[in-house]
Amino acid sequence: MNPSPNHVLLQTKTVLPQLRKNLVPRRRLTELLDQGTERRLTTVCAPAGFGKTTLLSQWIDQTSSLVSWLSLEKGDNDLIRFWRYVVQSVAASASPHLVKRVSQHLPLLPAASIHTFLDAFINDLYTIAQPVVLVWDDYQYIELPDIHASVAYFIDHLPGHVRLVIAARSELPFSTVKWTAKAEHTAIDVRQLQFTLAETEAYYSHTAALPLTRAQMDALFERTEGWVTALQLISISLQSDSDYDRLIDSFTGGHRAVADYMFQEVLSELSEEMLQFLLQTSMLGRMDAALCEVVTKNQNSHQLLEQLKARNLFLISLDEHNGWFRYHHLFAEFLQNRMKRLQPNEWLTCNRAASISFASRGYVIEAIDHAIAASDSVLTESLLEKYAPYLLMQGEFTALLRWLDSFPEDRMKRSPDTALLHAFVLIVTGQSDRAEMMIERIQQLPDHELGQEIQSGLLFVKSNLLFTSGRFEQWIAFANGGLDEMLPQSSIYYNFNYNQTEPLVRRTSFGMNGTLTAATESIAHLFTSTLRRHNWNESLINLYVMQSLCEGYYEWDRLDDAAALLPVVERAARANQTPGLYIPNQITQAMIYMAQGMAYLAHDTIDAALQAMTRERESLHWKQALIACKIRLYLREGNLPLARKELPKLHISAKERPVLSRCYEYVTLARLLGAQHKEADALRVLSLLKAQAVRENQLISVVEITILEACLTEQRGHRASALRLLHEALTITEPFHYIRSYVDEGARMQGLLQKYAMQRSLAPDSPLNSTVANEYVQRLLQHFPSRLEEAAEAAPTEELTRSELELLKLIRQGASNRSIAQTLMLAEGTIKVYVSRIYAKLGVSSRTQALLAAQQLQLLDGE
Repeated sequence: MNPSPNHVLLQTKTVLPQLRKNLVPRRRLTELLDQGTERRLTTVCAPAGFGKTTLLSQWIDQTSSLVSWLSLEKGDNDLIRFWRYVVQSVAASASPHLVKRVSQHLPLLPAASIHTFLDAFINDLYTIAQPVVLVWDDYQYIELPDIHASVAYFIDHLPGHVRLVIAARSELPFSTVKWTAKAEHTAIDVRQLQFTLAETEAYYSHTAALPLTRAQMDALFERTEGWVTALQLISISLQSDSDYDRLIDSFTGGHRAVADYMFQEVLSELSEEMLQFLLQTSMLGRMDAALCEVVTKNQNSHQLLEQLKARNLFLISLDEHNGWFRYHHLFAEFLQNRMKRLQPNEWLTCNRAASISFASRGYVIEAIDHAIAASDSVLTESLLEKYAPYLLMQGEFTALLRWLDSFPEDRMKRSPDTALLHAFVLIVTGQSDRAEMMIERIQQLPDHELGQEIQSGLLFVKSNLLFTSGRFEQWIAFANGGLDEMLPQSSIYYNFNYNQTEPLVRRTSFGMNGTLTAATESIAHLFTSTLRRHNWNESLINLYVMQSLCEGYYEWDRLDDAAALLPVVERAARANQTPGLYIPNQITQAMIYMAQGMAYLAHDTIDAALQAMTRERESLHWKQALIACKIRLYLREGNLPLARKELPKLHISAKERPVLSRCYEYVTLARLLGAQHKEADALRVLSLLKAQAVRENQLISVVEITILEACLTEQRGHRASALRLLHEALTITEPFHYIRSYVDEGARMQGLLQKYAMQRSLAPDSPLNSTVANEYVQRLLQHFPSRLEEAAEAAPTEELTRSELELLKLIRQGASNRSIAQTLMLAEGTIKVYVSRIYAKLGVSSRTQALLAAQQLQLLDGE
């Protein structure tokens, strides 16, 4: 089992900064920040040491807004990781209700596109009742263009009561002109952050408590130019040297020169033990006493940290309990440069010790970063081998690639295993060209460096490259050359959890977003049969391929083929506790039962899955998918009251902006609105969803939405528009031979297809005759029943017993099988058997039909 990282340390990034006592009040700037809450973006940009973080902590202490805080660092330069922390920061400061809702978006990130994720996140920000301010500190560490683009999108779509404050050492790397032009941007720069003469006097008189003359104050103000860190550095030196005039006269040069000079002055006053402690811990982005002891081998680390804190030596607390600390960034950089220059070997040794300590505590990111800083390729590779599966599952591909890219040939030689993993990650992230070049380099290695396992892994990765780049024919030719020889032993290649969010695997990128071809079916059979021969039959990749086949067979109306695979996937999904497999499996089973006319078994399947999900942690998202499926079942039966009763459990409405990450639920809402003859509301929801689905190339969603749009448009009496929409859907689905997407719409789609076929025959020049073949239309019509089944009206072939009549009364009251079992003191399985007998005697297939038949036969009259 792969270890998971420890999240205790990571929470320090979202803790509000501690407000130090006796600070100089900066009302002119806190008032600017107050004004900024009326605009969507506030930036606080200035070099290190100008008091950006201190200013923000002062303002946070007095604002009435709900504030979330995020301290950024180099390790956050990953799109997935960055937004995970943003969500975590909001959840940490919000109400329990919002924590639950916002936290649902964390699993979306690896699978969903960033825009889909942001739409969902922004929607939930709308639900917060009070003003909200998101504060991101040290944004200068973020360099990835994809993050900058996503932040710009986020700012553009912020709700009116949500504001963003970004602090950085430099101007933001994306344009803010459009928000400035619209008076939506408040900018605080270095000129405003500089201390005024009055603030300088207040600092030395009250904060530093130094008896300086007015002339000395004026000289300090002139030389420091209001630079807060310089004022602080000088105050430390002045406290240990009474010759104020000499010290003040010695300050020359720019800010960096002053800092280096003053840091040197500070260090010269320290003991050798303290100086060495500072140097040995300078590379730690976060530290506690235990970590410091390991890195420095100094048992007095706790006392030394307390001394640093007491002397105000640029030590910043990261939590409320003063357990975790970091150095002021400028001070840390000075110490690191000194350490690298004076003690290069000790620099490597301390980084290696830090890496081992972080790893032992489960802090993956820090452990790998320090291993790389230590130039220790063996340690780095061992950590990557241990944690790569987890990082891949988390979707933190940019961070993983950054580490893998850190193996320059002239510095750290890496093994073929690591190079192979690198190629695999490049494929997963869509960088096929780089992956192909890396595979070629691996193939050029001498045979003695490529053992059998490496060669198998190489073939497997190359196989993935061909498949993911859509070269199916090449893949089949390549695989036929010896797929058995391509299977590596490492589980990392087999046990991705490909589905974190979707109610059907066909909706994921693994399921090719709904693409169905004969070639992909052949590939699936070839692949799964090979995996089974090598005892990988219960690996996640094999199970996901099988579930994709199940769903594809259902779409092709090959119900027997689908039903044959479902139990195998269900057993393994239950055993592995993988909701991303289990939920799609159960929904597919329910749809098959409905297609076979066994609605009661469809409901039982979903009810059992819901019950299973109540035992799972963090299962709200999956329960909502099952509830949406249950609503769809009720609508297929024509039971509008029960469908409406279930809707509140989804926590969605037609008034809000739908998001693609919950497409299944929102399309369900549109179906319910259509059944209530609220076609305009339903079509609005579908239109907003469709734009997102097209943007994300989500084929299966575009198809379902367009088909439903056609049905609802025809329901409104706009036949010509409905036929155009149907033609649009048919154009998309004909190459993939979709069937059930149409047949499951029932009589209304059957009638619309018949009108479509007639219109094509009457007007050969009509646009409806372009692209779509008549054979496809006729084949679809053949899959509809010759006449739609109605509720059985014939008398039962066998009378109901007294017990069965009592059971029927409970069904009429809306009792579930479980509650009936409790009432009658029987096993739930026994109740299912009795219900099946009642259905058989009445010649029906659902509870609704059973009650209709009982009413027509007057079986419950007088009760």
